[in-house]
Amino acid sequence: MFVKQILLIQFCFCLLLSTSLNAFEGAKPGCPDKCGGVSIPYPFGITSEGGGGGCSIREVGHGYNVNCNSSYNPPRPFIGTTNNLQILSISETEIRVANRLNKLCFNERGDAVYNDSKVYMSVRRTPFTFSNTKNKFFLIGCNSVGVYQGSDQEDRESLISCTSSCDSREKVVEGSCGGNGCCQNTIPKGIKHFETTLTNANATNLLPYSPCSYTFLGEYEQLKFNASDLLFVPKNREIPVVLDWAVGSKTCEEAKKDPTTYACHGNSHCNNSDNNPGYHCTCFEGYKGNPYLSPGCEDINECEDENTNPCEGICTNTNGSFVCTCPPAGSQGDGKKDGRGCTTDVAKRDTPDVAKREHFPIIQVTLGIGLGLLFLIIASSWMYLTIRKRKLIKMKEKFFQQNGGLLLQQQLSSNEGGAENTKIFTAEELKLATKNYDESLILGQGGYGTVYKGTLSDNRIVAIKKSKTVDQSQIEQFINEVVILTQVNHRNVVRLLGCCLETEVPLLVYRYISNGTLFQHIHPSGGELSISWESRLRIAIETSGALTYLHSAASIPIIHRDVKSTNILLDENYTAKVADFGVSRLIPLDQTKLSTLVQGTLGYLDPEYFSTGQLTVKSDVYSFGVVLVELLTSETAISRTRSENQRSLAPYFISCMDEKRLFQLIDARVRNEGTEKQVIAVAELAKRCLSLTGGDRPTMNQVTTELQTLRAAAKEACSLQPNLLEAEPTDLYSVPMTGSDGHFGYYSQNTDSIVQMSMS
Repeated sequence: MFVKQILLIQFCFCLLLSTSLNAFEGAKPGCPDKCGGVSIPYPFGITSEGGGGGCSIREVGHGYNVNCNSSYNPPRPFIGTTNNLQILSISETEIRVANRLNKLCFNERGDAVYNDSKVYMSVRRTPFTFSNTKNKFFLIGCNSVGVYQGSDQEDRESLISCTSSCDSREKVVEGSCGGNGCCQNTIPKGIKHFETTLTNANATNLLPYSPCSYTFLGEYEQLKFNASDLLFVPKNREIPVVLDWAVGSKTCEEAKKDPTTYACHGNSHCNNSDNNPGYHCTCFEGYKGNPYLSPGCEDINECEDENTNPCEGICTNTNGSFVCTCPPAGSQGDGKKDGRGCTTDVAKRDTPDVAKREHFPIIQVTLGIGLGLLFLIIASSWMYLTIRKRKLIKMKEKFFQQNGGLLLQQQLSSNEGGAENTKIFTAEELKLATKNYDESLILGQGGYGTVYKGTLSDNRIVAIKKSKTVDQSQIEQFINEVVILTQVNHRNVVRLLGCCLETEVPLLVYRYISNGTLFQHIHPSGGELSISWESRLRIAIETSGALTYLHSAASIPIIHRDVKSTNILLDENYTAKVADFGVSRLIPLDQTKLSTLVQGTLGYLDPEYFSTGQLTVKSDVYSFGVVLVELLTSETAISRTRSENQRSLAPYFISCMDEKRLFQLIDARVRNEGTEKQVIAVAELAKRCLSLTGGDRPTMNQVTTELQTLRAAAKEACSLQPNLLEAEPTDLYSVPMTGSDGHFGYYSQNTDSIVQMSMS
């Protein structure tokens, strides 16, 4: 009987699984449901030969129109009419499309014989988003570097790198993609557009077993790395790219308020999409069909097929399910119970046993069973809560030790004053401070984590940074950085108050700075008046002074590695506070540079660091140079409103200076409040900071000294002469800027500048 019950459970599971797999099918009536061998279910629809719609859902525009290109044999389906993204399959929440590979190959002399080192894919203006749970960024090849640059619906950008190296064919580990011949990296949520760039060391001795390198985004479960992939990637092993799709841009709760546009029909439920706006519909269990087509999903008759009938007795179909009942009295059987609880041999009703059963105390037995079940539920709940509490305590202890809690306590106790200045917070304290990490308390989000505003039990307001990931191999270094940062005592550096190590990812607690970021004040969005030139110059001096302190005055030098206007906070007195040391690195006293994975923010990233992976204090100087240009121009580091050759502010600013048209780019308030000599001097200093070679850049100490000298001289400064703004185009600094064409997404194939390549 036990075996039969197991078989019944397996049967029901398979039945539900098959129901789920078949729940999403069918095209709109009168419309083709396949293109070649690919099913095209509604809300997708194949367009007519003339390009007309009608077969796809209308609410989300043209994103669901499928072009069935009959020039192929068999025909192939594509998203839209551009034939850029070929559809391989469509499921309830995902669509798989054909991939595109970066490819870079060299011959025996070390010459590039195939160079397709830049590839992009875009699903802008469609209801699709690149899946961050199914896709990963891959690099296959030896001594190669791949760079992924992505952006979401709001044009927020992310930069990911991947480096692969291998000394010989024998050292390549098959099946692993950990950096030896193959490397991989995850991508953020919400990506709508990405570009990948590939560079190769061109080492001739690698050619026999790795003449080519490849980068691509693809479904990570489909890739199993083989050493033969270093020679070529066979076409039959192409890895698809997974797109998440959803209907509309509203949540289920919002969409249900308008029945005329709500897409889910009968016998289905609505699910909010996780990776992009909108929702999707799913048939209830026990139903099949297409939930987007009226009247909705239809009931599955589990009893109609004798070969798959789930009952040994009598099967009765119900809406969404079925019922098994015993055979009628008097039927023949073997006297045994089947796996469904039915008796196949029922005794005659005129026997004494039947009479006893008719007077069975049903009420008493039912009451006893009910009380027994209630006791069992209460006891089980108590045991569950007790076990869960113990597991939670053990998990906190595990995370505390795993995140270096004992090492941190030891470090703090050995440092004089460390225990006073630094607190190790508990997970409960920070959970209460942030109201269980309420989304309304989010101060900011970036590629490395989320910052929440919190109120501690002593009413102190703090900023709590929750990182996305932590490298367990770097825990000791993380603890050392925490200890160092708690001892950093500079008026222009945000004070680290402590940390929490009882969670999977350590939490950092900073002093809360109330007046927003420098970015918000020099790029106001609501028409507010931007800050004065005097304040800009003072903030520049305060920021450079803080970086000077980190580079040379701290007990162990610290490279910030992510200097940008959004990481410079302003307090109520508009005093600058350098913040966010999430990717900072300590410099050993006997070293001047570190080899690291390239990390930073597009537009601020040092091109020398990007190309070599060698991090130095001069990398912070370059990033500060971009901030200095922002203060001069009120332009953003990267902007799609500018034309393609002007998109990255740093090279655009340098070209304006070289072409003697600086003041056409300078902010109007800076022109009016600063002197010509002073503004040009600050611009020349910024240009030196932006030198492509780190050795040609000044130190942060030199930058601070020059800015202080210029500010002192500004006490007697006057406004720029009006005739400078009215000069002819051939005069100094007066050539007008070119307009924006709104174009985005392509690198210049002819540029040799690593700055333009990495910042475009």
